[in-house]
Amino acid sequence: MRGSFRVAMSTEIEHKFLVNPKLLPRLPKGRKLIQGYLCAKPVIRARISTDKNRRRAAFLTIKGKGLRVRAEYEYPIPVADARRLLKLCGSRVIEKIRYEWDGWEIDQFLGKHRGLWLAEYELHSARAKLPMLPDWVGKEVTSDPRFHNVNMARATLTKRQLTQLIFR
Repeated sequence: MRGSFRVAMSTEIEHKFLVNPKLLPRLPKGRKLIQGYLCAKPVIRARISTDKNRRRAAFLTIKGKGLRVRAEYEYPIPVADARRLLKLCGSRVIEKIRYEWDGWEIDQFLGKHRGLWLAEYELHSARAKLPMLPDWVGKEVTSDPRFHNVNMARATLTKRQLTQLIFR
């Protein structure tokens, strides 16, 4: 972000996949994300990110309609404000560790979704092609609403459902 009053406005174009964590390469140190959902339509999210040096940053994000391609607006906010917003979210919060590897964002879920790993690959245009998929990448779930973070924050998959989804 270039200033506290500038918005990062863009179009998000991403693909989301299940991950087999047993096949992952050695990942760099991740950062912990705690994000809560104030609204589902449009998606309005507050997030606190903590990096490996324990530095925190917070953002308010608004996402438009769509599954693979959608508008996204992200604003930096004070961490104290994000903490208060997360309290307003109640149980609609997810926690995860995000790793970045070779263009991929790989999320290891904690808390109520412990055991679930997802990976996202963001494209720079709607016409761009995905790279060759690594062997740890499983089924694509971009269009499956169960794997949208906003829906995951509102519902809990049982261990049995998680196991069925991960190990198909």
